[in-house]
Amino acid sequence: MANPIQQHNVPTSYRYEICGSTMSHIRPWLEKNLGGDVNWKVPGQNRADCKVPTALVNQPFIDALRAVGLSYSNAPDHRLVRAHGQTMHDMMMLRYGSFKRVPDLVVWPRSEHDVTRIVDLANAHDVVIIPIGGGTSVSHGVECPADEPRVICSLDMALMDKIVWIDRANLLCRAEAGIVGSVLEKALNDEGYTCGHEPDSIEFSTLGGWVSTRASGMKKNKYGNIEDLLVHVNFVTSRGLIQKQCQVPRISCGPDLHQVILGSEGTMGVITEVTIKIFPLPEVKRYGSLVFPDIDHGVSFFREVAAKRCQPASLRLVDNQQFVMGQSMKLDDQSIWEKFKSSLSKVYLTSWKGFKIDEMVAVTCVFEGAADEVDFQERTLYEIAGRHKGIVGGEANGRYGYRLTFAIAYLRDLAMDFGVLGESFETSVPWDKVLNLCRNVKNLIAKEGAKHGVQFGMLNSCRVTQVYDSGAAVYFYFGFNSRGLKDPMHVYEAIESAARDEIIACGGSISHHHGIGKLRKAWVDTTVGPIAISVMGAIKNELDPKNIFANNNIIDAPSSKL
Repeated sequence: MANPIQQHNVPTSYRYEICGSTMSHIRPWLEKNLGGDVNWKVPGQNRADCKVPTALVNQPFIDALRAVGLSYSNAPDHRLVRAHGQTMHDMMMLRYGSFKRVPDLVVWPRSEHDVTRIVDLANAHDVVIIPIGGGTSVSHGVECPADEPRVICSLDMALMDKIVWIDRANLLCRAEAGIVGSVLEKALNDEGYTCGHEPDSIEFSTLGGWVSTRASGMKKNKYGNIEDLLVHVNFVTSRGLIQKQCQVPRISCGPDLHQVILGSEGTMGVITEVTIKIFPLPEVKRYGSLVFPDIDHGVSFFREVAAKRCQPASLRLVDNQQFVMGQSMKLDDQSIWEKFKSSLSKVYLTSWKGFKIDEMVAVTCVFEGAADEVDFQERTLYEIAGRHKGIVGGEANGRYGYRLTFAIAYLRDLAMDFGVLGESFETSVPWDKVLNLCRNVKNLIAKEGAKHGVQFGMLNSCRVTQVYDSGAAVYFYFGFNSRGLKDPMHVYEAIESAARDEIIACGGSISHHHGIGKLRKAWVDTTVGPIAISVMGAIKNELDPKNIFANNNIIDAPSSKL
């Protein structure tokens, strides 16, 4: 018999579930490129039938939460929503399967003091805590370990979503960790500022989540990654609160503990408040686009831009397949891509400029700053592009290309309705290895698809994104029609795992900004080495001796001292 639902003071207004949207123009592209009739669906349960395991109960812990007035619930829907992130595996389990383990209890703190009390109670009653922000993890970061025998409590930061203060004199903002990125940005915009951090997940991801995963945004070139924006962070651990006693731009005081907290992925404590740099809203924001004959010319253009340090706020290069897909989805009965193939533009690029339809690539640009600064950036960038056979594609295409980035996750989820499985994953790589890595990984994906019985064409593309002095971030996208496959999810996971091996072999990183979680744990040893893992384990043991933060992300928890 199921345990009775226990709830106390459950909030009536909080983020509940990430919902997708529809895009009517994806189906023609799917049918043309991924095997004709893609209306075949994976057989299985509907979303509403996803079974939720019975909650384990630690009644003394629940009684203690109620005694101090903390909000909690063990209702199945509340628990299920916080059991997953946004990986393909997560979506498949929601649609057609069930999770082996989900949180047994959800608790909603309203302040840093509440978080401290929850952590203290968890230690006193031997309860596991898994913090969750926007639930956008693509690394199984919030997934519950299936073999955890203790009660698992999901600590939902949704109610800690306030801006504490804005310091106009020093251009700083302090906010609670649960504030959603888009909410934070709008509030800052209303005051004439921006934080400049714009990840693809900004609609749902949170400030605390950015710090805990070492996030990067699309406008990193101008504003920096989250580690560049971070000034101060409060961090509740099993041993107490970690915080600096001053908020200064830099301090020489031994190893920086912020670097321990950044990327810790909920394994050592809970981020409660964060102070970040902010910037006056730019006077001008302008989009641009470029077309290059092939990816080699596009990457050589990026390398020169990096060498001259003249990159605009955002610069993104998409390969031919992604370029064609984006153009094909634009709108109307006849897509812009179809119009292009029969237009004077085609004549200009192919006959006069020597471009080939199946090789050309595109770059989207975002310029931000003072009017004269943006004018200079645009002029300089287009002059460099010309030396690499680049053709200016106009502001409208740049705006569309940038906006399309936010739609990728929705495309993935919509494509699942037609039996298409697909995902993106990313890495960082030195400049001299970018082209080899892009080519080798794409070739590997194609070979693995054939090896595992994929019968139709695959989406197999990449883009080069954030620009650094010594290298760049690279995204890969792949998808396939799962019709005829006995176990489509196994095929997907086998292809992604092989692709990750190839990335490492080609000199790429385990991750640029998606983090490690449990999904990429297997590659940590080869990335940092056993001594580094031992050091991380020692810090974990010191801050969390009873392994209360037992989500098992990044490394296996060391044996407890107690």
